[in-house]
Amino acid sequence: MNSAEILAFAEHFVMSIQRGDTAAVRACYAPHAKIWHNTDHVEQTVDKNIELVKWLHRTLTNVRYRVLKRVALADGFLQTHVLEGTRADGSRFNLDACVIITLENDLIVRLDEYIDSAQTIAATSRPEAARG
Repeated sequence: MNSAEILAFAEHFVMSIQRGDTAAVRACYAPHAKIWHNTDHVEQTVDKNIELVKWLHRTLTNVRYRVLKRVALADGFLQTHVLEGTRADGSRFNLDACVIITLENDLIVRLDEYIDSAQTIAATSRPEAARG
């Protein structure tokens, strides 16, 4: 893939997650792909990642990726973004992240996601619980 094709793939992947289109998300991954998050250091399978996408859309409405930067790499892409949405109680959800995605044969074989663990706790807790 050339840089333009990689960036088009990146846009398709992110928009598929944003729409909650799990079939399209799954089609972007190689079957053996690994998804890693710095908050737990566990390599997820594609199936586990699809469950996370489903959870995201069960938990939030107005899911949106506000992409801050996206750069094609020789073997994939790097992206920084803010994941935004609305919780059931109407409060805003915002989570800053950086992902480094490795591609082989036009499919994702590895996704490394870096997020602020303190922001993750605040973003996933109920606002009334966070106040004590």
